[in-house]
Amino acid sequence: MSDAPARSAGTSRSAPPRPGAVVAVLALAGITVSLMQTLVIPIVPELPGYLHASASDAAWAVTATLLAAAVATPVAGRLGDMFGKRRLLMAGLVLLVAGSVVCALSDALVPMIVGRALQGLAAAVVPLGISIMRDELPPEQLAGSTALMSASLGVGGALGLPAAAFLADHYDWHVLFWTSASLGAVALALVLSLVPESSVRTGGRFDLVGALGIAVGLVPLLLAVSKGADWGWGSGTTLGLFALAVVTLVSWGFFELRTAAPLVDLRTTARRQVLFTNLASIAFGFSMFAMSLVLPQLLQLPTQTGYGLGRSMLTVGLVMAPQGLVMMATAPVSAMVTRARGPRTTLMIGAVIVAAGYFLNIALMSEVWQLVLVSCVIGAGVGFAYGAMPALIMGAVPPSETAAANSLNTLMRSIGTSVASAVAGVVLAQMTVSLGGHALPSENGFKVVMAIGGGAAVVAFFLASLLPRHRPATPEPAAEPLEPSAETVS
Repeated sequence: MSDAPARSAGTSRSAPPRPGAVVAVLALAGITVSLMQTLVIPIVPELPGYLHASASDAAWAVTATLLAAAVATPVAGRLGDMFGKRRLLMAGLVLLVAGSVVCALSDALVPMIVGRALQGLAAAVVPLGISIMRDELPPEQLAGSTALMSASLGVGGALGLPAAAFLADHYDWHVLFWTSASLGAVALALVLSLVPESSVRTGGRFDLVGALGIAVGLVPLLLAVSKGADWGWGSGTTLGLFALAVVTLVSWGFFELRTAAPLVDLRTTARRQVLFTNLASIAFGFSMFAMSLVLPQLLQLPTQTGYGLGRSMLTVGLVMAPQGLVMMATAPVSAMVTRARGPRTTLMIGAVIVAAGYFLNIALMSEVWQLVLVSCVIGAGVGFAYGAMPALIMGAVPPSETAAANSLNTLMRSIGTSVASAVAGVVLAQMTVSLGGHALPSENGFKVVMAIGGGAAVVAFFLASLLPRHRPATPEPAAEPLEPSAETVS
């Protein structure tokens, strides 16, 4: 991020933006990108056969998206602040379409991994969309719009699962990727037609060394977290990756503090409101994903276990889908609470609701309707929390750093989901029962994971309570752009 003043893009607008259209298009783009999280879930068991690869190799089709998203999100945020948020958002959608087409044409492992990585590079669309809203929308519409955009991260995933399961059950698996390519193309065309380019830009020089440093630090960290269970947590590979990540990220931090125009302004990130919001985001990312790991397994395990419900993947999707609708419906309520009481209060309410949902799940897990109820309760809490986070971030950073700050916050959520996957995997692998000679996760194992998910929500509540008590009802509006300068952006 840079302390350089915001300056004009040097472009003129033929007409003012239509706020309703801008919000709808950006939310659609966010939902489209978030679909990539659940797109391959229904075909994961069949991927080794489809790609003529081992199960461990085929898993890279999922891991590649995670790693690419982690690297691309902070870089795209910084580039958006420098050269135009709409421009970078459109570039992300182009990569999503390209990756989807590559996957749709693939019958082998390597092109599938390449395509999935390209899809992951589009992950910054949501924080870029939130940043565009800050620049373009009237202040009175900002809280509700950013809450909806932030919630699209969960909405797309929840609604995409039943759709993906239906397509996988009734059509060739390549149709999944042709569908995602079509959605991406529609979103791209709408953004091009209806979303204006913000004139708020920082200019300056891109921190290439900082970008390479954060990539070298994040990739081994997330790789160790996501693959540690397969490789062994005490293996030389896993421990070596953790060591490389720690050394690299510490060195990167020292470098960023001494750089005039860093990729991530760590001094801004260390501000109390930004720091504790990002820490709470990790906890919420963990808490939300824990449910996504537990509920599908409970629904699909055979009834002979005594606690599995023996349902199909399509049923899993239909059970999870209402959660996305609840998150969308909760977004305007979250915005109203934020305007009335401040985003700190909204975040704390979300944490309480999520914790209540998990502890309710420990008691109610024997019927399909109970799992629908639990997913909706947790979805409501996540909707509150995800709506408050952008308001907290934007209330603490200048308009010229909005995209970079929101992108870093999105990255924190992703780290939380990765850690949740690793922790749940360890618990469920250790707490098992035997059925027909196969080891399956035990009922108590699921309850432990749910208790950990509820505990993560309690941690998020505590972190939110440490946020400043003042009430920034809306983030400060974008600064009026200065007159175009003859200076060339380097």
